[in-house]
Amino acid sequence: MQRKQILVTGGAGYIGSHTIVTLLEEGYEPIVLDDFRNANPAVIKKLQKLTKKEIPFFNFSCCDFDKLIQLFKKYSFSGVIHFAADKAVGESVVNPLKYFDNNITGLISLLKVIEKYPNTNLVFSSSCTVYGNPTSYPVTESFPVGFNSPYGFTKLCNEQMLMQFHTALQSTKICSLRYFNPIGAHESGLIGEEPIGAPNNLVPFITQTAAGWREQLTVFGNDYNTPDGSCLRDYIHVMDLAEAHVSALKYLEKRKEGCNAIFNIGTGIPTSVLELIKVFEQETGKTLNWKFGPRRAGDVPAIYANVEKSLKELHWKAKRSVNEAVLSAWNFQKHSLITNPSIK
Repeated sequence: MQRKQILVTGGAGYIGSHTIVTLLEEGYEPIVLDDFRNANPAVIKKLQKLTKKEIPFFNFSCCDFDKLIQLFKKYSFSGVIHFAADKAVGESVVNPLKYFDNNITGLISLLKVIEKYPNTNLVFSSSCTVYGNPTSYPVTESFPVGFNSPYGFTKLCNEQMLMQFHTALQSTKICSLRYFNPIGAHESGLIGEEPIGAPNNLVPFITQTAAGWREQLTVFGNDYNTPDGSCLRDYIHVMDLAEAHVSALKYLEKRKEGCNAIFNIGTGIPTSVLELIKVFEQETGKTLNWKFGPRRAGDVPAIYANVEKSLKELHWKAKRSVNEAVLSAWNFQKHSLITNPSIK
């Protein structure tokens, strides 16, 4: 039986690379598209070593419609998982045009191609940032949407584009996953969150500080209206998140009619920044040098998911704990020190 070919845009990135592993385990044939603006090309070799599979990959931007259409002519894609986007909330506040250009133009280009290949199922990488600054928790998919940063604006704009695209072409099958805060790494230690330059997320800062790459960790804000004054988040293991994307693909494949479905992908368990630091120290035995700093632009005080809909319709649920996630992230960090100790 021929394996279904899946285009994974941004497939060399953090979440994309872990999803590649899960796709292969589930019998799919992933093809990677990445311009490596946010990813290390060496990830492709790591994936091939990990999976013992040849993984076709192409180095160009989703914004390049002409090259994208040629890729669709070359392969018989049954689905696309669209990760490719700039994703740092803080950077988006400083440089919004970069986010408008890449995140919105990239999806427009992809939809132009899908319009010509309407049998291609689409799983879109959305974000909990579309809930803006919610006033109650946990958030359900029916909560009011908004944005608190240019990055959040692009994700909300993308969702609106998909809704109107589906209205015009109702045979299309689309699934948007609003996921929360991915952390952790593959159990092999070969792939994990590998930011280019300074990290934008908490856990790489934690592991790099523990490894001595960074002198001190800064916790942004200690006066939020939360139990300990630090931000509350829904931290989900990246492998659980990868499995959710495959569940979404299967959900679309089973549907007989077109759809534009939206699901929260999280654990439903809130964890504060200070709690996450404590868990890391307890699980690894490492003491972190950290301090409080001022609030960071674009951060919301608290957000975590209601995941009843994803359990009921996608038959998916997060299985791994925050403890497992931080241990896997530290394992990846230690592996990075062994394989390339000169990296600082």
